[in-house]
Amino acid sequence: MSVHDFTVRTADGGSEDLARFAGRHLLIVNVASKCGLTPQYEALEALHRQLGDRGLQILGFPCNQFGGQEPGSDTEIQEFCRVNFDVSFPVFAKIDVNGDDAHPLYRHLRSEAPGDFGPQHGFLYEHVASTRPEALGTDEVKWNFTKFLVDPQGTVLRRFEPTVTPEEIGKEIADLL
Repeated sequence: MSVHDFTVRTADGGSEDLARFAGRHLLIVNVASKCGLTPQYEALEALHRQLGDRGLQILGFPCNQFGGQEPGSDTEIQEFCRVNFDVSFPVFAKIDVNGDDAHPLYRHLRSEAPGDFGPQHGFLYEHVASTRPEALGTDEVKWNFTKFLVDPQGTVLRRFEPTVTPEEIGKEIADLL
């Protein structure tokens, strides 16, 4: 199975086959508007503008599972992204990334790249350990702005935990393109 085998819901209620992005590297990110990590939108947009012509496509998936930090409607989320960060990459409809209602795309991403979420992630590790200890040691997405890097054939290459910023991974991605 490949990331390209999935269909997702667009913010306007339509659907989009991820096969449309075949041939491009993807950076798939669960996003939120009211998170301490929300400023990563700015760096994601910069990365999108810098490397988009070279084959990188960023895809945002709003999720309200972490501290209720994405409470808005799909329309409100789109407006927030446009007004505050001039986001030009697709931000899809709100989804769940964990649990029984997790979108199949995220079930696939998590199983292909379970992650390495430990004390090296500092404040966020401490927060998750105190608020969601059951998530530690699992493939669950631990918080907003977890990033999955996918190759042009739809194979998950790597997972970057939330505290790893787009600036930190930009060179690694650029070297792949």
